[in-house]
Amino acid sequence: MRLYGKDWTRREIEARVGRMSQIGGVRRMTLSEGKEAGVELIRVTTGAGLTLDIVPSKGLDISRAELWGAPLSWQSAAGDAHPAYYDASGANWLRTASGGLLMTCGLTHAGSPSETPGGPQGLHGRAHHTPASQVSAREEWVGDEFVWSVEGTIEENALFGTNLMLRRRISGKLGDNSIRIEDCVENLGFAPAPHMMLYHFNFGFPLLDERTSLTLPPAISSERGGSGTAADCGGWERPDPNVGERVFYHELNDREGMAEACLRQPAFPAGPGTADLSVRLRWSADTLPRLVQWRMPGAGAHVLGLEPANCRVEGYEAEVREGGPVMLASGASVTHRLELKIETERAMIEE
Repeated sequence: MRLYGKDWTRREIEARVGRMSQIGGVRRMTLSEGKEAGVELIRVTTGAGLTLDIVPSKGLDISRAELWGAPLSWQSAAGDAHPAYYDASGANWLRTASGGLLMTCGLTHAGSPSETPGGPQGLHGRAHHTPASQVSAREEWVGDEFVWSVEGTIEENALFGTNLMLRRRISGKLGDNSIRIEDCVENLGFAPAPHMMLYHFNFGFPLLDERTSLTLPPAISSERGGSGTAADCGGWERPDPNVGERVFYHELNDREGMAEACLRQPAFPAGPGTADLSVRLRWSADTLPRLVQWRMPGAGAHVLGLEPANCRVEGYEAEVREGGPVMLASGASVTHRLELKIETERAMIEE
């Protein structure tokens, strides 16, 4: 294990602690107040500065993410609202969407409210508000590495309708500020089913400020409903209550292997000083061939969304007009892979 700038064996670490949770690992807890009451969290601490709140109550999505106590993610005003308050009609998804590092949009629908063969679907589908089942949180030694994982299943089904199941596994190891997400979506039904999937990663202050830069993978870029170009996609600006959201589509040039986008913040808070920080988001380009970029530098809603997807965000009816959506045959499955890695190039102590 690489920890605190040094390599350790298992027994060397165990000799120095009474319990491994002294350094990090996974811990389950339940919120108890207001609209968040009853929401279960699984808090992951890597021992290298990264802390994540994984939320079984909301599809094993990832709420707050922080590094050295400073947030990487943007949180919405709704907080971790219990899914019992979810209203699936129209755009009411926005009333209980948590923000956080990851909100999953799918499994059969993502984007604007639409009429679908299974009936009306609200904004971004049901996955983010569907409690997971068969949830497990594990820690184990694998040689000299202390490995953690969180797993569970999320279902979207209806009598006489679709029957999709997502099996999610989020994993990493102590001493390493990176996570891996593996999602296997299977059609358990006996007819083909639409599969629209969008991974809504949300980054916020202090990762985002006027010094932040963004590197995108090679792609053909365009703005939804506008004339913007790739030149408008990088950098960031101070909050402006009068600014509106903009959405860009980046159609990947290379649809094999893993695509990557990188956010760099040269002055991220690090104790008494700052760190030159890079946050790298990688995903399987063969199953998620499009990156949707949501730019919202407004006041309060001050957030950058980087959203690997297999669809656009105009909804089901628009996908049909464009020759889609992706369909899963009866009994078929697809696996989406994503990785988030945090790198620190140098640290500076302010005098």
